Amino acid sequence: MAKSPNAFRSISEAAEEVGAPQHVLRFWETKFAFVTPVKRAGGRRFYRPQDVVVLKAIRRLLHDEGLTIRGVQRLHKDQGLARLAAYGDPDAAFIMDVEATAGVERTDSEPSAISTDRSDRLRAVLADLERARARLDAVLAA
Repeated sequence: MAKSPNAFRSISEAAEEVGAPQHVLRFWETKFAFVTPVKRAGGRRFYRPQDVVVLKAIRRLLHDEGLTIRGVQRLHKDQGLARLAAYGDPDAAFIMDVEATAGVERTDSEPSAISTDRSDRLRAVLADLERARARLDAVLAA
């Protein structure tokens, strides 16, 4: 029988879901103060669903995006845990901060939170960045 999505995970289950060995999860606990699984008697670790999301984000940032441990720590300090967790849950299906969203119901049928005007501005900035990158690539190729 499969576990509920809200069930706690043992370290072996969390490691499998994250795609990192158990000893790496323990190491990350020493480097990232915000990685705090529940510990039971005897020191057994149990990971909440939001812990797994954070671990996935750390793995992605370190292994896929090439950030250093210090870089992930700085990202957490500058942008907060919810923003960091977005790297582990790109579909934003999981809300990290229950207190911040108290009284707010989220439905999949709600329109995007980004207004059309802001979306247009973001597209313009992206186009500028792409043109700048093309110019830089041309200069470096010469």
